[in-house]
Amino acid sequence: MSKFVKYFNIALLVALVGVIGFGLTHSRQILDYFALRGYNPSSRVVELASATTMNDKTRNVFYVNHPNLQDRKQFAGSCTQAEQTIVLGCFIENKGIYLLEVDDSRLQGIVEVTTAHETLHAMYARLSGDERTKIDKMTAKFFATLDNPRIKENIENYRKKDSGVVPNELHSILGTEVRDLSPELEEYYSQYFKDRKAIVAFSEKYEQTFIDIENQVKAYDTQLKSLKIEIETKETQIQSLGRQVDAERNRLDSLIKSHKIGEYNASVEGYNSLVNQYNSLIRSRQAQAEQYNVIVDKYNSLATTESDLIKALKTDDIKPIGGV
Repeated sequence: MSKFVKYFNIALLVALVGVIGFGLTHSRQILDYFALRGYNPSSRVVELASATTMNDKTRNVFYVNHPNLQDRKQFAGSCTQAEQTIVLGCFIENKGIYLLEVDDSRLQGIVEVTTAHETLHAMYARLSGDERTKIDKMTAKFFATLDNPRIKENIENYRKKDSGVVPNELHSILGTEVRDLSPELEEYYSQYFKDRKAIVAFSEKYEQTFIDIENQVKAYDTQLKSLKIEIETKETQIQSLGRQVDAERNRLDSLIKSHKIGEYNASVEGYNSLVNQYNSLIRSRQAQAEQYNVIVDKYNSLATTESDLIKALKTDDIKPIGGV
């Protein structure tokens, strides 16, 4: 074998090893390149990336996962992992990000928060083992100090189903739903979003919709309980006064039959006063009953509104359901 051929083979081997090494080292970038090749995000997808203030790196990962906004029926077929909470999106590794399109204006911002949430799942999947260990310690430490019953209950639901997903969920939930984080977490999430609190503002806005409804329901409930007591009290008074009116009327009838006209005439004014009191109580009770019914109508209307909002977020009337 000539020296040229020998050196050529060695050079070829070195080049081959280099190519393989580059491929192994940059496998993620290569896969991303092919995933994005020929992909053109829809205007809605671009809008969501901008609204959630994704930086270039995060936007790239979002696009790599070919985000797909779907109606309830389509979404139920795409996100098929059973879930105990309302599911609005899911990230399926090596497959993509699926988002439930919610059109109700009262829930404006909910798709944006879901977008950021699922993209953070995609970012978490790309962390190395050491990086996950580090961020998991940070989120767990902060969560232990968090005073937010809704989020704590949500995380507990995940824990009951599969405690193994809690770190991943904390990573997404804290980053999109908690306004004030520890400095170390704020620094961590800043590598993904230019303005993380803009995402939290979306979360707070639609969450406030439900809070306002719940507060109004509680107010109506308090009013109904108070009115019910007042109506029942008046009913007791009406029955008692009614017996007095009946007794006095019978006494007056007896006086007439006994020709005790003077005594009868002297008692008429008192009797009429009793009747007036009785009629006044009847009118008052009727007014309260009407007020009660008006509040019941408002209460039922509000309950319907809340039910409609929840229905807009649920797909469990169409099987299968789920998400990550």
